[in-house]
Amino acid sequence: MKNNKFLKSTFILIIGSLITKVMGFIIRIIYTRIIGSNGISLYTLIVPTYSLMVCISNFALPISLSKIISQNKIRSKDLLSSGIYLILFINILFMLLIILLSGFISKYLLNNIEVKVFLIGAALSMPFMGLACILKGYYYGKQRMIPNTISNIIEQTIRLLFLLLILPKIAEVSINNAILSFILLNIITELSSIITFICLLPKNTNISIKDIKYNKKLSKNIFMESLPLVSSRLIGNIGFFFEPIILSNTFKLIGYSSNYFMVEYGIYNGYSLSILMLPSFIITSLCSALIPEISKYYSKGNNLMVKRRIKQALLITFIFGIVINLLIFIFRLDLLNILYKTNLGSNYIAFLAIFFIFYYLEAPLSSILQALNYSKYTFKTSTIGVFIKLILMFLLSFLKIGLYSLLIAEAINIIYVVISNYYKIKKVI
Repeated sequence: MKNNKFLKSTFILIIGSLITKVMGFIIRIIYTRIIGSNGISLYTLIVPTYSLMVCISNFALPISLSKIISQNKIRSKDLLSSGIYLILFINILFMLLIILLSGFISKYLLNNIEVKVFLIGAALSMPFMGLACILKGYYYGKQRMIPNTISNIIEQTIRLLFLLLILPKIAEVSINNAILSFILLNIITELSSIITFICLLPKNTNISIKDIKYNKKLSKNIFMESLPLVSSRLIGNIGFFFEPIILSNTFKLIGYSSNYFMVEYGIYNGYSLSILMLPSFIITSLCSALIPEISKYYSKGNNLMVKRRIKQALLITFIFGIVINLLIFIFRLDLLNILYKTNLGSNYIAFLAIFFIFYYLEAPLSSILQALNYSKYTFKTSTIGVFIKLILMFLLSFLKIGLYSLLIAEAINIIYVVISNYYKIKKVI
């Protein structure tokens, strides 16, 4: 029965993620059509910075907490209390820092002062995202996936209702106001998740304000557990953050217009990547269930079950990657036309589709290494991969091959990280 819990948890997450992903895609389509191509170009310009904020806001605490809780060594209530103090401190600190630097980032790094207010709006949601992630980690550790599924569906429902009823009226006044209001909506959706998680706590788990106490030793333990986990993710997001900065300034240097970069980068992120990333919800669900499962068996010395789970995860991911990317490659024009009423970005999809078979393996391989206490290795490979990508992207830009400098660099980065992590797992297990 216990052996089936992993597959059951994964299945629940996949079904829940499928529902929220479909809703998310509907939201993305409606949002894209409301704000138009100019709005998408502005919005995608801040996406790398926003992704970095999201990475900092959760500080890998969902993973580290789920790992610690699954080992049943420390009371869950104590972990939640210390996690709340830690995440609030980190998020408030970085929220203030980003607000102070928003003018510099928008004007000198992103070369567009218009996005300053979007950065401030995104920063304001960081503490709320952090609190929601703490509770998410608790449920992952307990391998209770239904609360996470319910909270995700509620979040997407709020977004969808906002898009249908309110955003079109705001967009009539100003596209910039529409983008800002959509970003600020994250505060409401994260609050809805927090309330949902609290309401769905087990009846025997009564947590009041008095229970939330600071424990220096426990907070330090959580921080040290999270640091190597977040480091590898952080370095990837830092690379993503510098991506438009390096590209926009290099393109400007070699003679491309600012408008060319904004349009092509908007097409790549807004259309091509969104379709290639569409199936990733299955991989994310698999990884969420994989870490506490492998960590539990590894801590008990049950290497047979560890190997079994690793084989199951990698086999499912690889077969899924081949099938789904073949379909995306064949039907890329149909997908673009149905979803976005455009054929822009089909060339980028055609180039990257084969490499995304390996991209889907990145997250499971990284999750396995983290569960086996090799987070430092994932940080090392991620760091090297990011440097390879940024350096290649910069050098290839001088060949004047447009955005293909980014695509080639991305493909090489994917292959390097996957091969490095795979051989490390093969060596360890």
